[in-house]
Formats: sequence, C-alpha cells, structure tokens
Amino acid sequence: MVWLVVLVGVLALLLGPSLWVRHVMKRHSHERRDYPGTGGDMARHLINQLQLQQVGLESTEQGDHYDPRQRMVRLSQDNLDGKSLTAVAVAAHEVGHAIQHAKGESLFQLRTVLAHVAVWSERIIPILLLALPLLAWWQPGLSRWSLILAVAAMLISTLVHLVTLPVEWDASFGKALPLLQQGGYLSEQDMQGARQILCAAALTYVAGSLISLLNVWRWWRYLK
Repeated sequence: MVWLVVLVGVLALLLGPSLWVRHVMKRHSHERRDYPGTGGDMARHLINQLQLQQVGLESTEQGDHYDPRQRMVRLSQDNLDGKSLTAVAVAAHEVGHAIQHAKGESLFQLRTVLAHVAVWSERIIPILLLALPLLAWWQPGLSRWSLILAVAAMLISTLVHLVTLPVEWDASFGKALPLLQQGGYLSEQDMQGARQILCAAALTYVAGSLISLLNVWRWWRYLK
C-alpha cells in the first residue's frame, strides 16, 4: 500500500505540471474578437518598441521558443495568427527571451552554452549505455567508466533543465508581465489570466527537470 501511494505521488509530481500547463493554455486559447491583433502582431509590436532590430519572427511546428543562434522568435501557427489571451501572453514570453539575449544576461548565456553541450551529450548517452554489456564481457573496468561518462552526460542535460527554470521564470515575470502591464494592452481581468499563462510558460520545463533528475538517480545507483 505504501509503495502504491509513493508511485501515485511520483506520477502526480511528474505528470501534474505538464497537465496543468496544457489546461491553462487551452483554457485561454479561445478567439477574442475584441483584441486588435494576433500573438504575432504583439510580438512584432514589442520587438519594434524595444528596438530589437536583429530579432525576427516566424512560425514553427516545434513549439513556441526563441532561437538565440538565429535571433528568431518562433511561435506556433495558433499563437502567431490567433487572437487569444494565450497567443498574446506566449508571444510576450518569447520576446522576453529576446530581451535576455539582447542584454547579455548571464543565466541566459549559460543556458545557451549548456544547451549546445547537452545536444552532443544526449547523442553519446545511448552509445555509452549500449556499449555496457559488451565492455562488461570484454573489460569490466571499462564498463564502469562507460557508465560514469553516461551519468556525467545525463548530469549536463539535468543542469540545462535546472538553469532553464529561472531563465523561463524571468522571461515571464521579469520581462513579459511588466511589458503587458506598462503597455496597458490587457484589461485587469485578462491580466489575471495572463499571469496564469506566463506561470505555465515558465513551468513548461519542470516535468523535464524532474524526469531528468530521476533518470540520473536511477543510473547513479549502479555506481555505488
């Protein structure tokens, strides 16, 4: 019975944030005919207002994000062309990342560097793990080093997730929310909904962080 409660608790911890984020985004995604523009219009307006001349805007099928290499705010088609509270708030959030980049904020830069390293580390993890049985048969000592390197690569990915959380929170509440408040773009009632959306946008990576930590712990046990 105790293990069942623990299992349910772990599943709730891992799945809860993602389910809540989807619920909040969907709740505020209905079309608003009283809005003068789309999420894309909001992004363009903020980019121009903040004089981020090098920042572009385009649609994507890979989820809303800001690409620091291309200096590009990318929005899903629904948020780019949609007149909804979700579209407007998400657009402001992604422009928030462009502001972090333009200001050269240290956490944003660290996250960008670590993300590049994590791409390569995630590629070698499967190779190292697949090599474990062969190395254990051929040279047991090498198999342990292979596992150590695999766990180290996992730790880099986990570190990216952990650094991402404060970067996302700042993009929402340090950048996007003040822009929306000071610009008077939304009513007070819509601002309450925008806060929920911005919180959801900031917590998008929580589930990934928890799963990454759990995965590192699972493999770390074999090194003891």
